[in-house]
Amino acid sequence: MKKLINHPDNVVRESLEGMAVAHPDLLKINLDPPLIYRADAPILNKVAIISGGGSGHEPLHGGFVGAGMLDAACPGEVFTSPTPDQMLEAAKIVNSGAGVLNIVKNYSGDVMNFELAAELAISEGIRVLNILIDDDVAVKDSLYTQGRRGVGTTLLAEKICGAAAAAGYDLKQLANLCRQVNGNGRSMGMALTSCTPPAKGSPMFDLGEAEIEFGIGIHGEPGRKRICLKSADEITEMLALSILEDSAYSRKVREWDEDKAEWTELEITDPPFQKSDRILAFVNSMGGTPLSELYIVYRKLAQICEQKGLEIVRSLIGPYITSLEMQGCSITLLKMNDELIKFWDAPVKTPALRWGL
Repeated sequence: MKKLINHPDNVVRESLEGMAVAHPDLLKINLDPPLIYRADAPILNKVAIISGGGSGHEPLHGGFVGAGMLDAACPGEVFTSPTPDQMLEAAKIVNSGAGVLNIVKNYSGDVMNFELAAELAISEGIRVLNILIDDDVAVKDSLYTQGRRGVGTTLLAEKICGAAAAAGYDLKQLANLCRQVNGNGRSMGMALTSCTPPAKGSPMFDLGEAEIEFGIGIHGEPGRKRICLKSADEITEMLALSILEDSAYSRKVREWDEDKAEWTELEITDPPFQKSDRILAFVNSMGGTPLSELYIVYRKLAQICEQKGLEIVRSLIGPYITSLEMQGCSITLLKMNDELIKFWDAPVKTPALRWGL
């Protein structure tokens, strides 16, 4: 597999350096430890929002650093969790005294390292709350998680919570809002091809010319099943119905209790979609799928939602959470209300997402 790189060991560092010179008005970078943060951070009296994860999913997360979204992003090596010192350093840089909300995808390494980073930050007097995103309906558990994986709803939470933070929500309000977004979101993805991590130099898995992986994760981890190639409409229907027919989802999460100063376990139940719900429909490229094909998927998705009595009030189509050059797509549906619509529509200015500014 050909790659437009200099050396596999330098991919993340050189990519960060490129972002810094491309967007000096929006962001700055730190190379030791690696992180991306707003050029105007910290923002006085505003809760800072941090996210992060393995590289290879660009523009997630670094492409969403800027006004109305993330204050900082912590990139790990390709498909590898960032380390606690990255999140701690990011918290120190962007915290204005109002606290930090960490938005964490449900992968074991991310969860463990963000928890440790939160403990270190709290010991240094920084208020931190971690909220988990676990919206992937494809699996109950996977190779990387205990519970559902965090995928497309991550981006939607970053945008909505970023706008709410800019509007003055305090840390607990933001945490509650982020929980609501996660509970309202469901995602499902598929792959037509594998992807090739730079350090590996070969595809992560073998997929026949007439095969697709249904329910795949963003790191190429297996999904529900491997099936024969189908038409775009058939694939879209399989993805959409997996989401819409998902029943109420109950799970336990660990969150920091500020009052007790300890980790506590919460049991949360996410309600299913129902007729007359207003939704945001997000069709995402896994990296190698052209926009024309994504609109074919969205066309069928809109028909299915109408048939199910769901009203699409907002949409997003494009390569926002990728898996290197993997061909395939994912669908995320988010149940909306007036509050979520307001913050989705609020101005945002980042390298990869911008409107209203």
